[in-house]
Amino acid sequence: MNLEQRVNAFTELGKFLNQFSKEKVEKLENVKHNDLFFVGFKHQIKLAQEHNGWFTNKNIIYAINGWSKLLNNNYINKWLTKYNFNNVTPQKVAIIMAGNIPLVGFHDFISVLISGHDILVKQSSNDKHLLPYLAKYLEYVEPNFKNKITFTEEKLEAFDAVIATGSDNTARYFEYYFKNKPSIIRKNRNSVAVLTGNENKEQLEALSDDIFRYYGLGCRNVSKLFVPKDYDFKDFFEAVYKWHPVINEAKYANNYDYNKAVYLMSEFEMLENGFLMIKEDASYSSPIATLFYEHYDSKEELKEKLEDDEDKIQCVVSLGFVDSEINFGETQNPKLWDYADNVDTIAFLLKI
Repeated sequence: MNLEQRVNAFTELGKFLNQFSKEKVEKLENVKHNDLFFVGFKHQIKLAQEHNGWFTNKNIIYAINGWSKLLNNNYINKWLTKYNFNNVTPQKVAIIMAGNIPLVGFHDFISVLISGHDILVKQSSNDKHLLPYLAKYLEYVEPNFKNKITFTEEKLEAFDAVIATGSDNTARYFEYYFKNKPSIIRKNRNSVAVLTGNENKEQLEALSDDIFRYYGLGCRNVSKLFVPKDYDFKDFFEAVYKWHPVINEAKYANNYDYNKAVYLMSEFEMLENGFLMIKEDASYSSPIATLFYEHYDSKEELKEKLEDDEDKIQCVVSLGFVDSEINFGETQNPKLWDYADNVDTIAFLLKI
């Protein structure tokens, strides 16, 4: 199976996913094997929602929509054009996936297969319904993928390299356990936004998407703001109000109530608007329904701080602040070449 065949297979997968990329699921013509897979994937989406209360239909559809846009010939070839796949010796690559947001390990899955390797997947119990079904679809579109994709719930064995994502604690275990294998080990990371006070309503509304999408559970969600001294949060609170219905969702509301009670009993100072709490804190990782903030005195000092803490930060949302910044509202819309932790997965896979 050559690279063109692999690219074509993922392009067909993109067409299949496009049917599920909007609130109204619609069966389309000219989608391969649709009669065999369409109804089944609707069922898998339903199972994913029932199994994990954070995986609402809206969140699953948003994730699928993102992948349906990326999996087309133009995007995939633009992503791969700088790499040389001519001398790849197929290896078995194990992937340990997180389960914080729907299809969170999909990029690693694609990267391994499109590089020409075999894949051994250990999924999180929180996200185990969608990917195996899509893998089966791929095998029907491109039969050469058969026997190249394996899912397991057991101890990982007989593999040549590993990509593992987890917490800081599990990462230490991964680093020890996989010390004799080529590996990418990912730890906890969070995303931040740098505000100046000159942002307009549209920019702040877009920032609210970076904060609330997937309930803030992703590493690309903004969990902390850096603001100038005497920053007035009035415009910010007005701009994020469009997300106020989130408090009507039980799991989010429970977290909001719990964390608010903790802050009040601890006599922490905070601002809140009925569905979001803002607390001054030096940490990067804020609890659900909470956004941390920190004041900065000078942009130069803040840039140094962000550089020093780059191993804790996934994305920086800002406007003209750093070269690698992401526009307001775009953290949950990464491109295929936006690698987690800024580690080039394809380059790694081509060297093993």
